Amino acid sequence: MPRWITEACVEYSSRFPRQITPELTEIPLFKRTKTYNPRTARDAEAERIIKALRDQERAIALDSRGLSLSTEEFAQRFAGWIEDGRDVAFLIGGPDGLSKSCLERAELKLSLSALTLPHGLARIVLLEQLYRAWSILNNHPYHR
Repeated sequence: MPRWITEACVEYSSRFPRQITPELTEIPLFKRTKTYNPRTARDAEAERIIKALRDQERAIALDSRGLSLSTEEFAQRFAGWIEDGRDVAFLIGGPDGLSKSCLERAELKLSLSALTLPHGLARIVLLEQLYRAWSILNNHPYHR
């Protein structure tokens, strides 16, 4: 990832209280050659993603065709995830998106935007929205 993406992710991650600790698990992309097949790449990446998930972990797939929530609705979902106590894993696809198996494993398909976002930018938008949701739930002035 470019440095600016890493820096933005570190910045937003550092804003959370100690009880909320975002962790990034990067799955290596399938090697793209002149003859690579996008479906093969998605399937290979899906195997790695699903293998990295823990059994009890709530998987949420980020997909432009997923459920679109307002910031306030997202904050309420976030509150429910905290109350539930299970870890949450947000699945962000690579350049070819998420495979069908990842979408099926997910308990929720969530859209950050109807636009297609590059996966690095999706990380930043997700972390910012998680922080914003936390700020709403805690009456923090960040969300005005």
